Amino acid sequence: MMLNPIATQPSGKARLFAILALAGAAVWLAGVAASLLGQVAPGTALRVAGIALFALGGLRRPSLIFWTFLAMLAGVELGLDAPGMAGQTHFFSDLFLRLIRMIVAPLLFASITTGIAGHNQLRSIGRAALKALICFEVVTTLGLIIGAVAMSLSGVGWGISLPSVPDASPVAGSVQTWQQIVVGLFPENIAQAVAQNQILQVAIFSVMFGTALALLPEQKRVPLVSVLRSLAETMFQLTRIVMVLAPLAAGAALAYTVSSMGLATLLPLAKLVLTYYAALGAFCLLVMIPMLLVFRIPLRRFVAAVAEPAAIGFATTTSEAALPLAMERMEAFGVPNWIVSFVIPTGYSFNMTGSSVYLSMAAEFTAQAAGMHLSLSQHFAILATLMLASKGVAGVPRAVLVVLLATASAIHIPTTPILLILGIDALMDMGRTLMNVVGNCMAAAVVARSEGTLFEEWEPMPRVV
Repeated sequence: MMLNPIATQPSGKARLFAILALAGAAVWLAGVAASLLGQVAPGTALRVAGIALFALGGLRRPSLIFWTFLAMLAGVELGLDAPGMAGQTHFFSDLFLRLIRMIVAPLLFASITTGIAGHNQLRSIGRAALKALICFEVVTTLGLIIGAVAMSLSGVGWGISLPSVPDASPVAGSVQTWQQIVVGLFPENIAQAVAQNQILQVAIFSVMFGTALALLPEQKRVPLVSVLRSLAETMFQLTRIVMVLAPLAAGAALAYTVSSMGLATLLPLAKLVLTYYAALGAFCLLVMIPMLLVFRIPLRRFVAAVAEPAAIGFATTTSEAALPLAMERMEAFGVPNWIVSFVIPTGYSFNMTGSSVYLSMAAEFTAQAAGMHLSLSQHFAILATLMLASKGVAGVPRAVLVVLLATASAIHIPTTPILLILGIDALMDMGRTLMNVVGNCMAAAVVARSEGTLFEEWEPMPRVV
């Protein structure tokens, strides 16, 4: 089946605007460098000129990413030139975080429950479904470990002086035994767990509830699954509405941080971005390529099949945009339709490979910035929370922020460092989405090979232009 073109070659005018935006970013970076070297007046002039060029280049086709970048640049400038005013902007970030916390519990409950109970294929494809879920869990767990190790080696978060925020320093109480940790994973009152933001308990309740619902006869299961799907869609839509405030929150966070601590705060954030992309490279070398080789999946053909869906995910920072093309490319690669139609859509909720690397890095960075030396039990709590809470929140831009805040709440990490990450989240989201798309395509190929149904002959699909 031929695809309708979903993208066109950029026109000369579009290229000009793109060049203006890139030139604006370069000029702004030059202004930052000049200020760090003590050239205050030239640095200010360069930064203002860079912001103007970036705005001119991006206003032709504004997007959430553009507004976030523009707000970040403006926030830094406000923090440098008007620190008094910038110090009053922190409430925007606080408001944004409160709205995110508001939607965490219902979003996770609805999405995890429908993810388990809403797939009739779980019974019909049997072994393949089990293999897919095992593959998802193994890959995401390895991603979490690689992210945590990368952040521990880099130590980017240590030594950051955080501005004082009244609710930013909850401190954990006495150290719990492993038995107490296990018991604490299960809620005794789900309403209390929701009220106290015990998101790990909510996630476990959702898994158990979804499993029980899946075991009911279809005529009894379908009405409730339909209601929960509507709830999930409503919460996703509410999340998208809240995310409209993300640029304002990012700009306010950077403005407040720069006004409190100075321009040198941006250096650890730049190191964090570089560390993240290095960790993604390590994930490809240590996890993805070995899996492809072990299951005898041809690398060149696989790269050719996933190149365009991955590029779409990178450009749009949403996996949903790449979903139809990814499914078609994997069918062309030789994966049967019945595997593609189950593994790839399910993977968008249960196989967030790029997000797993990001989440463990972000949690470790947050703890380091807060000056916390995590114990073994706290590391276990981070991994357990991330493994469960990250399931079912894919497909919404910046949805990993929901998971990160849930993790911080579970192990009592201050939220102020998370606001710093929000400022550069858009840069990391590109690589995160790209890796999510590639990871889901890889899972489909691995399951097909393990079932002996991967076709050896591949007929390339027409290139999307």
